[in-house]
Order: sequence, then C-alpha cells, then structure tokens
Amino acid sequence: MTLPLIAIPADIRHLDKADWHAVQTQYVNAAVRVSGVLPVLVPALERGMDVDAVLDRVDGVLISGSASNVHPSLYGDEWTEADGPFDPARDATSLELIRRAIDRGIPLIAICRGLQELNVALGGTLAREIQDQPGMWDHRRPPVESRDEMYAIRQPVFIAEGSCIARYLGQSGEIQVNSLHRQAIGTKAPRLQVEASAADGTVEAVSVIDAKGFAVGVQWHPEYWAENDAPSRKLFEAFGDAVRAHANGRRS
Repeated sequence: MTLPLIAIPADIRHLDKADWHAVQTQYVNAAVRVSGVLPVLVPALERGMDVDAVLDRVDGVLISGSASNVHPSLYGDEWTEADGPFDPARDATSLELIRRAIDRGIPLIAICRGLQELNVALGGTLAREIQDQPGMWDHRRPPVESRDEMYAIRQPVFIAEGSCIARYLGQSGEIQVNSLHRQAIGTKAPRLQVEASAADGTVEAVSVIDAKGFAVGVQWHPEYWAENDAPSRKLFEAFGDAVRAHANGRRS
C-alpha cells in the first residue's frame, strides 16, 4: 500500500560547522508508525518558497516543535536576544504553509512551537517566559538527563466538552500530557477555538473554527509517546485518517 505524503517544515540547525535542515525523529516516527503516512521534509527558506507547489503534492501538514521561538516581530512585539533562539527561515516557511494548508482544506496538526506558529499565522500573539507571570505554572522542561524523563506524562489538561479534540480522543475532561514550553498563546487568533487548557489558564490545544477539515494544534507532545499512550495515539490516528480521506477525495 502506498502511504500518503505529508509535509513537515524543517528547522535550521548548526552542526559540525555547517547549517542543516532538520526534523526530530520522534515526529517522523509518530507519523509513519501511528498515523500511517510518509513525511516529506520541507526545507526552511527565508525567501523563494513556493508553498502551493509543496501542498499540490501532499495530503497533510505536520508542524513540529522546536527549540527555537517564533520571532516576536511577526506578531508586532518588541524583542531581545533573550527571547530566542530564533529561526527566521523556519518562520518564513511554516507560517505561510499553515495559512495555505488551512485555506486549501489540507489536514493540519501543529505541535508545541507549531501551535504557537498557528496562532501567529492567523493573527494572534504569544506570551513569553510565562513562568515569570503571576499565577502561572512553570511549564519548562524539568532538569533531568533522559529524554523519557523529560517527556514524561505528568501535567493535567482539561479537554473542553464537545470539542474537536474530545471527539478525536473519545473523551473530555482531564487527561495527563507532557507539555514543555516557556511560551504560550497570548492573544488568541480570532479564527481559533480553545480546545484544552491547563489549570493556570494556559491554552493547551486549539482548533481552526472555519477549517474545511482536520486543523488542530496542541501545546503538548503527543508524538513522543504516540505508540503507547492512548490519547497521544488517538490524536495521531485521527490525523492519519484525515490525511487518507483527503488523499482519497483528491483521487476521486
């Protein structure tokens, strides 16, 4: 069986004295092993990217997490180097890819940085260093050595009843997730619906209100445990189902 293709925009990483286009393996594995789709890594280019040429060839888009942050100038805010690290090439590629995928009804899942890019792409803003704001929890990565400990599922979020996420997971109310971030949605984009929140009010999941199909973003990391955590698996299975439906509809 031929697997449908999805696009994942790459980060620019500096390794061994050279710049590389890179995507973390955990996103690729979740897409292949759980969603049943084949990722195509899209280079991060600050100019000259023909986004529609990419979308003509795929049936889904996955916007991954990253160590970098969306540049504050893209949502009209002042900034310093302390707000980084930044990846302007990824910003230029992924924000337009998000907007065009939604316009064209191509299934979209946005994770961690991806959720923040989704909000900015549709006109929202981001709150930075949220752990320093009154009443907010510290959502940053814990000081542990192993990645399994880092991505351990230990934070409660509350899934809104009747939401898209509740439908995909088959439940609403509290679930446990692995949410690791120092930024979050500030002003929500008008086209986004809050799907899940942490107890301190941090937006943890959204959907696109007027989307033609599957279009959701989550602040946590379902890709890491997608093979053995039920909510994580169900979310990636729902994305895979949407991608296959889109592929079948295009062929017919």
